Amino acid sequence: VKKLLTFLTCLYFLPQVCGSIILGVSIWIRVSKDAQQVNACNSSLFAGVDLLIAVGAIIMVLGFLGCCGAVRESGCMLMLFFIGLLLILILQVTGGILGAVYKSQTEASLNQTLMESVKALQSTTGEHKEFQEEFQKFEKKNQCCGLLNGPTDWGMNFKSSSSKICQCEVEKPSLSDLCTRYDDRYIYKR
Repeated sequence: VKKLLTFLTCLYFLPQVCGSIILGVSIWIRVSKDAQQVNACNSSLFAGVDLLIAVGAIIMVLGFLGCCGAVRESGCMLMLFFIGLLLILILQVTGGILGAVYKSQTEASLNQTLMESVKALQSTTGEHKEFQEEFQKFEKKNQCCGLLNGPTDWGMNFKSSSSKICQCEVEKPSLSDLCTRYDDRYIYKR
């Protein structure tokens, strides 16, 4: 009986550890410097991170209930643990079904968000200057160019003579796998 109890305790402890890891990583993502740059671009992208924070906290609490319930041999705690896991399973199945049913609407919403960001990149009025500067830093750091269609996402901003948008910063860009020639200059391929 003691070996079974020890095994169950370890088994119930795993969700608590997993929940703690999910919670810690998602909080780190939320407060990181790179995430703040993305927030300047589009704050709606934090919805997924906020959801992960909630899920991590819930899983951590459920793991605690399961672990303590097994150690104390508490039927009430174990029943709460079981009900919590059952609710999570029901939510996952419901989410999967809704995701399959509303796939086209979700894709349309994501495409609309991306198109708004492309319009902000193409803006020449200065209204989206901060977004454009942050996005250029993002491109330089990740060695990529554009959001959907590469350098054409930048529109007339790409063609300005002083612009270093998407410029490949490698010693010999013609020999690099990162760069390609576009509009008489080397830019990142990705």
